[in-house]
Amino acid sequence: MRGRLAVLPWLLFLCASAVAALLAWEMWKPEQIGDPLATSLIAFDKQDRLTVFSAELAPVVASDDSRLFGLVTSRQVAVIPARVEYAIELGKVGRDRMRWDAVSKTLSVRLPALDVSRPNLDEARAQYLREGVWITRAAQDKLTRDNTKLAERLAVEQAANPVLLRLARSAAKDAIRQNLSIPLRVAGFGEVNVSVSIDGEPAKP
Repeated sequence: MRGRLAVLPWLLFLCASAVAALLAWEMWKPEQIGDPLATSLIAFDKQDRLTVFSAELAPVVASDDSRLFGLVTSRQVAVIPARVEYAIELGKVGRDRMRWDAVSKTLSVRLPALDVSRPNLDEARAQYLREGVWITRAAQDKLTRDNTKLAERLAVEQAANPVLLRLARSAAKDAIRQNLSIPLRVAGFGEVNVSVSIDGEPAKP
């Protein structure tokens, strides 16, 4: 009997705690859970632009120069390292690009197309091979300028390579899943599936 009396206060305490917790949950649930889309947009609010991938390129280009009515010719081959970055403009993601399925607890997000930066040429690490019996300073400067323009143009083409774009899109999706699943979990939604698609990506076969 004494044992039962000793347990009873604890049972009453647990019951009271459970009721208090339930009331607190009902009271605070709208603020803690709220709208999953609003929670996701807040997660994007502090990072308007998210760089998701970068690639090092090495365009190989060549230019020719002719002077004195073609009597003096020269040629320069150049390898100019270039770096490009792939980013997502999160500021363009609004409610119209999100959909919440409460049954499967899945948040679907459609991102704008990847934004590829202008190639950043590292001419300090460039390598040059010059051919010509006599290369004037003016000819050398012109060859270098021409090769710089060609390297930038070629780097833009290389940055659009389907393999690099696929890697960049995959990195973007992984980053967005992580950036959204954690805030939603903290907000009380539990384990949430985040499905990400990107404008312009090839349709799956």
